[in-house]
Amino acid sequence: MNLNQITVPSLDLTKSIPFYQKLGLKLIVKSLPHYARFECPNGGSTFSIHQTESLPKGEGIYIYFECDNLDEYVNELIGRGIVFDQKPTDQKWLWREARLKDIDRNQLILFYAGDNRLNPPWRIENE
Repeated sequence: MNLNQITVPSLDLTKSIPFYQKLGLKLIVKSLPHYARFECPNGGSTFSIHQTESLPKGEGIYIYFECDNLDEYVNELIGRGIVFDQKPTDQKWLWREARLKDIDRNQLILFYAGDNRLNPPWRIENE
């Protein structure tokens, strides 16, 4: 099994689509007003948004996008007008993360973890 598609809710795809394109995702399906799908620049995964009448309550959804050149990419996105809540910061779980929210307040985390993504020092070994 391999995770290759995530779908998040949006109140207005006409606003969300340009945001995700500015973030660097390639629009591959546009079925307005209900659905849009993007291809990630690396790895072959897809990401989609679907129209909804209301958004999740509480903290909402967290989406992680891994970037090998995190600091450089965040600076490029800032140059495109993307606003970050947190610029790249080293975390105690050994990932470097930058945080922002999309148009619908979904939490987006751009990160670099290297080998620590799958093999942190506290990884549980299979028996």
